[in-house]
Amino acid sequence: MKNIGVIGLGNMGSGLAKNLMAAGFVVPGYDLLPARMEEFASMGGQVKANAAEVGEGADAVFIMVMNGDQVKSVVEELKATMQTGAVIILTATIHATEAVEVAGLLQGSGIDLIDTPVSGGRPGAHGGTLTLMASAPEALMQKCDPVLQAVSGTIHHVGTEPGTGQTVKGCLQSLIGSIFSATFEASVLAAKAGVDADALYKVFSTSAAGCGISKAALGSVIDREFQNTGSHISTMYKDLTISMDLARRHGVPLFTASMAMQMFQAGITRYPDADNQIVAKISEEIVGVHLQRKAPS
Repeated sequence: MKNIGVIGLGNMGSGLAKNLMAAGFVVPGYDLLPARMEEFASMGGQVKANAAEVGEGADAVFIMVMNGDQVKSVVEELKATMQTGAVIILTATIHATEAVEVAGLLQGSGIDLIDTPVSGGRPGAHGGTLTLMASAPEALMQKCDPVLQAVSGTIHHVGTEPGTGQTVKGCLQSLIGSIFSATFEASVLAAKAGVDADALYKVFSTSAAGCGISKAALGSVIDREFQNTGSHISTMYKDLTISMDLARRHGVPLFTASMAMQMFQAGITRYPDADNQIVAKISEEIVGVHLQRKAPS
């Protein structure tokens, strides 16, 4: 495999492209936004006019767009140009049922599918350390291993059928959303109780609760960083809706994740252009206080 396309060149897709190029692959790419295409070209990517052009001669194509409708539209274009034996690597987070639909669209085309949503955000995408939740037959995983290794730090082979990767991601996001919301609430409680922001951050970072999500979230809150952090609220909001729909279909109550969903609903309604950390401001505005790191003396 030498020619590996990327469709969707935002925070995540641009990181995929960068690491694929660093690994020696030829990378054609496409995005709807001209500014992203310009950045991609400056990285050494081959700019294409549409998704179909990315598929021409590609051994594999990553799809890193926002939702299932966009994925299905891209797949319809790729079907017209990708050759038998080529692979679509679905790294976008969508409903598990939509991943099954994508597999149906590819039936009889000779094009294979790896359903592998990712975790790690912009830092993971650009650092090549993403966690992959991949579902595909073992032989296909082996065939694409050099490509997957180029963009990831950890590859979990979670199943063989389309939709399994998305199901695992839905479970993961229910947990991540809950960690976010609990961290934001704790920051406001600490502020109201008069706790020093740096002290709280140190305790959270070195305790059993000090995972990457809570540390990054609390750090952004106390530094008052609510935009351009690479974690736009629309993505986590969308992912939580997927988690809640998954729970509804399986008849599982998600008490904690449902509260997180409502906190993110409040956040995106009031601040639609901000990042995940803006959710903390909802509680801050109710209580009238917030944590902030002290300026160096």
